[in-house]
Amino acid sequence: MDAEVDVAIVGGGVVGCAVASALSRAGRSVLLLEAAQRLGEGVTSRNSGVIHSGLYYPPGSLKAQACVRGNALLYQWARERGVPHARPGKLVVAPDPASLPDLEALAANARQNGAPRVELVPAAFVRKREPAVPAAAALWCPETGIVDPVDLTRSLAADAAEHGAIILLQARLRAVTLNRPAYDLDTARGPVRAERVVNAAGLHADEVAALAGVERYRVHPWRGDYFRFAPATPFRHLVYPVRRRGAAGLGVHLTLDLAGRCRLGPDVEHVARKDDLSPARGQAARLPRRRPGAARRGARRAARLRRLRHPAQAARPHRRRRQGLRPVRGPSGIRQPGRDRVARAHRCPCARRAGRRTPGVAPPDAKSHPRTHPRRRRRTHA
Repeated sequence: MDAEVDVAIVGGGVVGCAVASALSRAGRSVLLLEAAQRLGEGVTSRNSGVIHSGLYYPPGSLKAQACVRGNALLYQWARERGVPHARPGKLVVAPDPASLPDLEALAANARQNGAPRVELVPAAFVRKREPAVPAAAALWCPETGIVDPVDLTRSLAADAAEHGAIILLQARLRAVTLNRPAYDLDTARGPVRAERVVNAAGLHADEVAALAGVERYRVHPWRGDYFRFAPATPFRHLVYPVRRRGAAGLGVHLTLDLAGRCRLGPDVEHVARKDDLSPARGQAARLPRRRPGAARRGARRAARLRRLRHPAQAARPHRRRRQGLRPVRGPSGIRQPGRDRVARAHRCPCARRAGRRTPGVAPPDAKSHPRTHPRRRRRTHA
């Protein structure tokens, strides 16, 4: 295909398709390039699909503002477009009195952010809604929900196409040349000339940036598992432990899929390659070929699973589900409270999203840093 457009978007995940929808609605000529055979098959399909309500972000930050506003917009979009979603709400649980100050601090932060309808509730409230969850108190977040991230992505792409955008699959970007005032792109589907380029390539965003002469971003593969389990009593809500002061992440939490099934996780592990999805020991043997280090990693992962503790965990066997890699910002791969993600236009007409997080796809508290660390998550859609 030989095309000339206002904007070329590299990457057909949820971010790329959302950008395509917004720009095409604004009257720009848009071409979206996706290397895979289908949209939303990369990072987008490897997350828990949670629609967050804005509890954790620093008050006044762009992330807090976008999450609170995005929460309402996402429900509206899903309702109008028929995207599968649900609003089960979330309980952030303080398991003992020692955790109450952290819970109260989180509640204050959420209110400053304008998180909708959050309230501190007593143990009796938790027992009534989730009898299996021990709690001294909890933060009830009724506007936290779940969405099918792949269907959401495809609805955004359909909207973009309705407004004139061109969606090309199996269109891997091979080279980028800046011939001012525009870019010449060499793709597997033919040459493209674009005045602006948006890099929304997920795990491969650093490689796309390098093609355009920007070397400051690097993706380091970090992965994690979610485990499916069958509770003795069905759960109706998402259940998160309150984050202790100084903790690096949100901890092991329980989420639901749109069929009501429970999953527990995640763990986290550094791997050497972006395509390393090798399973735990005992499951790797079923693969035709094991990657180097899979047994060692599997043993460590099995040990971590045995150590997982969550107030909602039932004494039932756990089954590891699919996993994937996703970007987490921070030089060590550990999520830390910090600034918003990088979204900048460089001196050349190319915009990049580094370490992106949508309001519904990720934990909120990674540090903004020029290096990007992906984290593995299993699929959440049926």
